[in-house]
Amino acid sequence: MSSTQTTTRAPPAAAAKPVDKAIVPKGQPLKRYSREEVAKHNKEGDVWVIVDSIVYDLSKFAEIHPGGISVLLDADVAGKECTAVFFGLHRQEILYNERYAKLVIGQIENEEQLIRRNEAGSLSQVPYAEPMWLTPGFKRSPYFKESHYAVQKAARKFVDEHVYPDAQACEESGKRASQKILDMMAESNLHAMRMGPGKHLHGRTLFGGIVKPEEFDYFHEMIINQELARVQARGYGDGFQAGTVIGLPPVLNYANPTLKKEIVEGCFGGKKNISLAISEAFVGSDVQGMRTRAVKSEDGKYYTINGAKKWITGGMHAHYFTVGCKTDKGLTVFLVPRQEGVETRPIKTAYSAAAGTAYVTFKDVKVPAENMLGKENEGIKVILANFNHERWVMICSSARSSRAAVEECMKWACQRRVFGAPLIAQPVIRQKLAEMMAKCEAIQAWLEAVTYQMCNMTYGEMSENLAGQIAFLKAFATRCAGEISSDAVQIFGGRGLTRTGMGKHIEMFRRTQKFDAILGGAEEVLYDLGVRQAMKKMPKNARL
Repeated sequence: MSSTQTTTRAPPAAAAKPVDKAIVPKGQPLKRYSREEVAKHNKEGDVWVIVDSIVYDLSKFAEIHPGGISVLLDADVAGKECTAVFFGLHRQEILYNERYAKLVIGQIENEEQLIRRNEAGSLSQVPYAEPMWLTPGFKRSPYFKESHYAVQKAARKFVDEHVYPDAQACEESGKRASQKILDMMAESNLHAMRMGPGKHLHGRTLFGGIVKPEEFDYFHEMIINQELARVQARGYGDGFQAGTVIGLPPVLNYANPTLKKEIVEGCFGGKKNISLAISEAFVGSDVQGMRTRAVKSEDGKYYTINGAKKWITGGMHAHYFTVGCKTDKGLTVFLVPRQEGVETRPIKTAYSAAAGTAYVTFKDVKVPAENMLGKENEGIKVILANFNHERWVMICSSARSSRAAVEECMKWACQRRVFGAPLIAQPVIRQKLAEMMAKCEAIQAWLEAVTYQMCNMTYGEMSENLAGQIAFLKAFATRCAGEISSDAVQIFGGRGLTRTGMGKHIEMFRRTQKFDAILGGAEEVLYDLGVRQAMKKMPKNARL
């Protein structure tokens, strides 16, 4: 659509829909103008434009426009319809910025807005923007019950209204999630739900009672993880209690009752944070090679810990650390409070400081023996038992992040015009989109199949049977995410390399998707793990 073309409008007799209240300052009624009247305001010092039937006076704003007044005049939009031009350069959210809402002076007579925001909590109508079980026109999946749909709706609304704005602001500032958001999550018991199903939920009111604690399963948890991933602010996402999600389960499963009671409620209340401290400068996926050491006192009442941990998610925010240590005959895991001798320093990574990624040192740190998680020298069991759930959570987020990129690309390809036609008219673009969509559907289907098994297995059965499946799925999901992010940048072009504007979410995804490919086990290590797990079950008598 050229700058002089108009969008299709409702006939004069049709009842006009009210203008989005976020576009109209203080809900004031809009004056009606004819297009002929707007056309008179087309010179320097007097510039009006029309965007989706709304009239904006840019006369004063033109002076501070990033491109200057010349861009507006050279683009031949002054006094004219510029909906297509605007959406070729700016994201829709710009129109709802209070600063720009003040520029609204009226609306074209007998016309109405056609381009509207999704209401908070609503589902996207863009094809493949939602997993199949949420896509209009498809029958419901056998995996999901009414409570799953209710949790999805509540989580979507909460994320859209509260978490997304906080995430975007904190990702930019580098600050951790606001305490207000953490408190709101505590009111709904979201912190507890992020730990998955279990006795820790009993007696709690979940999301105002839309799901009973004893009915809460891994599909409910999957939904919450995927809705939170939609904030598209990866540093914020990892600093948004992600450390607690992977650091608290060993406390829930292996701590003595007194220690568990002391720690868990503070974390579920959003007032305390915990981080999993396993990886070291010399040790990544090779957990057995860690060098941090814990030495037992002669009377056996406490241990002294010395060593350092690196790349600890949320470490800068943590009040407690779940620490893997070398002991006399193996590995042992301890809960270590932030105290004298524990120091944290920030590590600059590819994403925002909102993640709180830290280098943590322990110098002569004394920890009571009661803080041991599990048995002495059997910490490898504690660590490995935690890996399946950690990796599964990462798969949930990676799958949803990839799908969010597909939605961005579909919108952009349909609104961006090149060579006189929408970008999506190019066969090479449709081919990229086809591959992206197929990968998203495959990952989600595999994820749901694994989640179903988790819902119908004991913890021991999951450890025995799903380690290989989850390892394969995580590696496959993150490898696909890398390919999707690369294609997404090609579709967005230079905008996909820019941290603001049209391609900001694509730039973020491309820059940060490798975190999932490395954290929780590198792709190569997980593919090998999957094959080694298969080898264990290979029948001795199998022959061609």
